[in-house]
Amino acid sequence: MRGSSGSAFIEFDHVSFGYDGSHPVIHDLSLKIPRGKVTAILGSSGCGKTTLLRLIGGLVSADSGRVVFDGTVVDALDKVALYGLRRRLGMLFQFGALFTDLSVFENVAYPLREHTDLAEEMVHDLVLMKLNAVGLRGAAGLKISELSGGMARRVALARAIALDPELIMYDEPFAGLDPISVGVTAKLIRSLNHVTGATSILVSHDIAECVAISDHVVLMAAQGRVVMQGTPAELMASLDPEAHQFVHGEPDGPVKFDYPAPPIAVDFGVAV
Repeated sequence: MRGSSGSAFIEFDHVSFGYDGSHPVIHDLSLKIPRGKVTAILGSSGCGKTTLLRLIGGLVSADSGRVVFDGTVVDALDKVALYGLRRRLGMLFQFGALFTDLSVFENVAYPLREHTDLAEEMVHDLVLMKLNAVGLRGAAGLKISELSGGMARRVALARAIALDPELIMYDEPFAGLDPISVGVTAKLIRSLNHVTGATSILVSHDIAECVAISDHVVLMAAQGRVVMQGTPAELMASLDPEAHQFVHGEPDGPVKFDYPAPPIAVDFGVAV
């Protein structure tokens, strides 16, 4: 049973995290992801978007603060409980991350065989149902090497929804796809969210597609700072300088081209 739509499903409560302990990727982030909606997390490279997904899945732990998954603090879970939580989510990895030695069918069947005791006849039927949902039932017997990039992404999506997850996370689902495949993938994300009632989190740089299919958008800046959040229309109409620069792809603005550095004369040992 899905929870009531509109409540927060994922919450970041004053979360800070850094991979090496000295350069925080996320600093004091507080953010709520609404239940049953498609939320797009946008922002420039390196601002911590994918790190949010890793924190939700418990792949990394917050240095401070809390990551809350449907009322449960992720970092407080032991190994068994964490694995149980992960069964409630599906992940579409950037570029798919399919098992190249397995067929299309076997890729989608993998999580069902790994996490359930279903009879093989049931696994067979469920795999074909998931592949049918993404338009690839006829490709069940193909090798991964026989697929186009767009087809491979759809197989990865079928695998991500194999266990009927309550949360589906998409890491750059449009990267490397042609315009038609982008449109197909976007339509699938929107329709799957509607049909299943799942909560979807979409990390992407593709503003046009995210605006078209999302209910809620979050624009992040360096160290996970939230520039703005709201509806897609509010993002597009925002007068915030950082939001305006990102939406319109302007090279000059609050987000600078140069990474902070001392004067070049200092690095070259030239007297000023």
